Amino acid sequence: MNEIKSLCVFMGASDAASAVYYDAARELGDFIVKQNLTLVYGGGERGMMGEIARNVNAKGGRVVGVIPKLLVDKEVANTDCEELHIVESMHDRKMLMSNLSDAVLCFPGGMGTLDEMCEIITWNQLDIIRKPCGFWNVNGYFSPFFDFLKHMNNEGFIHQDHLDLFSVSDTLPELYESFLHMDLSPVRKWGK
Repeated sequence: MNEIKSLCVFMGASDAASAVYYDAARELGDFIVKQNLTLVYGGGERGMMGEIARNVNAKGGRVVGVIPKLLVDKEVANTDCEELHIVESMHDRKMLMSNLSDAVLCFPGGMGTLDEMCEIITWNQLDIIRKPCGFWNVNGYFSPFFDFLKHMNNEGFIHQDHLDLFSVSDTLPELYESFLHMDLSPVRKWGK
């Protein structure tokens, strides 16, 4: 069983998302506190990021934010974090968030969210890291993306082993349970 004490959450900073995602962000915050996990997130006050951080803080949980200098004003850095790391670049943000966490959850968001999660999956694929990771498919948000990943597999650009590097669930408890039991052994690289 994988030990998880801290959970990295990649999620959107947009204020324009539907209420269903704000509700889910609060649910995720409640879940993190209930599991006694540290939240590691993008360090912003806006959108889903702000919602989850406020929720975890309000319930007495531990919040660690990581934000690049260039986003301190755009995403409005959350100074209420127990720890707030201001880093030089987006790459530094991803690396530090990964280093500070035991597992990675992708919540609905935009291009930055997908970039962050795809890099984590690639790092697992290349054995740079070995972390449980997965997508919480709130409201079917990621379903079109998964269809594209299946297309990539069908066209021979990624192997099934690579699709097995992450979990997908519509329910948070099921996703977390998959993190606890995820096989973290290396996968095949390239070739047939």
